[in-house]
Amino acid sequence: QVQLVESGGGSVQAGGSLRLSCAASGYTDLFNCIGWFRQPPGKEREGVAAIYKGTGATYYADSVKGRFTISRDNAKNTVYLQMNSLKPEDTAMYYCAATLGVPSRRWGASDEYNWWGQGTQVTVSS
Repeated sequence: QVQLVESGGGSVQAGGSLRLSCAASGYTDLFNCIGWFRQPPGKEREGVAAIYKGTGATYYADSVKGRFTISRDNAKNTVYLQMNSLKPEDTAMYYCAATLGVPSRRWGASDEYNWWGQGTQVTVSS
């Protein structure tokens, strides 16, 4: 099993920054990709960014390109999501998730992911 714990959420004003962390434990050799997802109030969950553990390849949703950066520290089994120039529409519960394997074209498909964290709330005020 793999356990994921998110941290770093909070409340910020528009234009501000936050850095989310996703710490993995357990059988960390099992997964090859970690993704960040978010679910705004009353809306469906959507993929935000993903990073492949081996290659370091990264993928982003169009809505966050140029503002968010995903990175990894394999030694710490931790993935980060640096969020800059935050907008009110970024307000959501943010989750990290890990997968045994996912084709890059489906990095944002939540049903491809096997393990999920409990989520961390991000609130951006205007």
